[in-house]
Amino acid sequence: MPVHAVLVPLAPAGLLRRALRHPSLVLGALLSLLLVAAAGLSWVWTPWSPYDMDLAQKLQPPTALHWLGTDAFGRDVASLLLVGARSSLLVGVVAVGIGLSLGTALGLLASARRGGVEAWIMRLADFSLAFPAILSAIMMTAVFGAGLANAILAIALFNVPTFVRVTRASANAVHAREYILAARACGQGPWRITLDHVLPNILPTLIVQATIQFALAILAEAALSYLGLGTQPPQPSCGRMLNDAQTLMFQAPLLAVWPGLAIALAVLGLNLLGDGLRDLLDPRLSRPR
Repeated sequence: MPVHAVLVPLAPAGLLRRALRHPSLVLGALLSLLLVAAAGLSWVWTPWSPYDMDLAQKLQPPTALHWLGTDAFGRDVASLLLVGARSSLLVGVVAVGIGLSLGTALGLLASARRGGVEAWIMRLADFSLAFPAILSAIMMTAVFGAGLANAILAIALFNVPTFVRVTRASANAVHAREYILAARACGQGPWRITLDHVLPNILPTLIVQATIQFALAILAEAALSYLGLGTQPPQPSCGRMLNDAQTLMFQAPLLAVWPGLAIALAVLGLNLLGDGLRDLLDPRLSRPR
């Protein structure tokens, strides 16, 4: 009879009760849902068109017509933030998705095969970490030109070695457990063990790491757009809004406050979500509340 790891899943009601006892998880989930809701809402409705300029209304303070004011081109700031959330969400989903897929596969391969395969994969991951996302984007921009696609690819490549290291370390810890030895004694091969036992047991760790990398991807996209290497005009982006606002700090300081606050809340929400998920999915790390 095949030997499987004993996992006791919580009932949905019990899981919800535990989740509600984690203030960081609740707050992080609310802030993350706010980001998703803003991006989704922008596809069907915005207060004004984020692409139409009205120089007669430029640099207006917050009013009933323009809730957060207007920028130097007369565009509605609230509409720019709503549409800019799309870029942040797109970069996070695609870049983290690529990094998670490739990184997990390579990390599991390194843990299952060991020896020379593991050494080569880990040395390649260490080499990749020497090139941060922004530096990689600058190099790619010099070759292929500035654009959101190149920024996403640079951030994704930076995520891969992170997931490789996390996956390999977590998988090695699982491989040392008694039920893995029992599975080997029953004749299961390394790939069957990896898929049936190792991957399900490290999945919570990967989920938590994905939320953290999502927050870092949003920060990286904002930094690249601020430098002119990410989202290109006329597509709105919080990073580009900060770049445009830096020359108007004394005339209209709120132009820098709104996108900066949006980035801070998005990153804070994802980090709180990751911290809460860590406690929720791994009871050993739970702290008294």
